[in-house]
Amino acid sequence: MTLKDWSCGRRIVAAIVAALLCGGAARAQQAAETAPGATPKFHVNVHLVNVFVNVTDANGAPVGGLTKDDFALSEDGVPQKVAYFERETNMPLSLVLAIDTSGSVRKDMAVEVHAAKEFLRALLRPADRLDLIDFNSSVREVVPFTSDLRHLEWGLNNLDFGPATALYDAIYLSAQSLAARSGRKVLVVISDGGNTVKDVDYPQALDEAIRSEVMVYSLIDLPILNDAGRDTGGEHALITMSQETGGKYYYAEYGNLAGAFQKISDDLRTQYLLGYYPVQRRTETDFRRIQVTLKAHPSYTLRYRPGYYAKASAPLDQ
Repeated sequence: MTLKDWSCGRRIVAAIVAALLCGGAARAQQAAETAPGATPKFHVNVHLVNVFVNVTDANGAPVGGLTKDDFALSEDGVPQKVAYFERETNMPLSLVLAIDTSGSVRKDMAVEVHAAKEFLRALLRPADRLDLIDFNSSVREVVPFTSDLRHLEWGLNNLDFGPATALYDAIYLSAQSLAARSGRKVLVVISDGGNTVKDVDYPQALDEAIRSEVMVYSLIDLPILNDAGRDTGGEHALITMSQETGGKYYYAEYGNLAGAFQKISDDLRTQYLLGYYPVQRRTETDFRRIQVTLKAHPSYTLRYRPGYYAKASAPLDQ
C-alpha cells in the first residue's frame, strides 16, 4: 500500500462521515433560523477539550490519589474551569504499534517481537483497539484495529522487511488512521530514528500528530552506542515529537524493549483526564496553548500535550 492509496482511502471515509454529520446539522440550523419571527444569529460551536495528564514524583514514579481541586488549567493564559475529571482513566484506548523493519534494526527483531507480545497481553482490554503496522521502504498495515490477541500475535510473526526507512510516512499515516477514533489515541513507534524515504518530512508528520490529538511514544532502538554510528538527529526528532504530543520517549539499548514497554503500559494506566469547554475567541483556526499546574506539590512533574488546533467558528454577535 502506498502513501497516496492509504491517505486517499482514509480521507474519503472521513469526508463521507463529515458530510452526513454536517448536512444534518446544517438542515436543523437552517430550519431554526428561517422559522417565523426567528432572529438571525451567529452560531459558535464549543467543543470539550480533553487533556490527559501524567504526574510523577521526584523519583519518576506515578502519583495517584489527586483530585480535580489539585489542578489548575489555563488556555493561552486564560484560566479555564475543569468541567470533567477522571482519575486513572479507563477511557478506551486506540493504539497504533508501528515497528521499524528496515535493515538497520533487523538484527533485534526477534527480541522486539517477543517484547511487543508481552506488552499487548499486559495492556489491552476488551474495549481497547490496536492497529499493527510495519514500515521499511513503505508503510504496511499488518493487522487493522482489533482487540484479538491471536490475530495481533499472528501479525507480529509475519512482519515484512525492506532496506529503507519510511519513518515519517509511518507517523503521518498512523496519525491519520487515529484521527477519527474516539477516546485516547496513542502511537507507539519503534525505530532507531533514521528516515531515508522523502515522501513526508518531519514537520508534516508532527503537524498531523498534533492535529489528530495523538500521543506519540517513541521507543528508540540503539543497536550501536557509538555516536559515529547513530542517527542522533533522528533520535532527537523522535524525542521532540513525543514531547510535543504529550507522550514520552525511551531508549532501548541493544534491543532491550521489555522495560520500556512496561513503562508505557504503566504510563497509560495512571493518567488523569481533565476536560474543559474553552472560552471562544474571535479568531480563525489556530493553535491554542494549554497549561496545567498543581496548586501544591511543587516537586511533582506534569506531562501533557502542550496545545491543540482549534476548529474555526463563526464570529460572535456584535
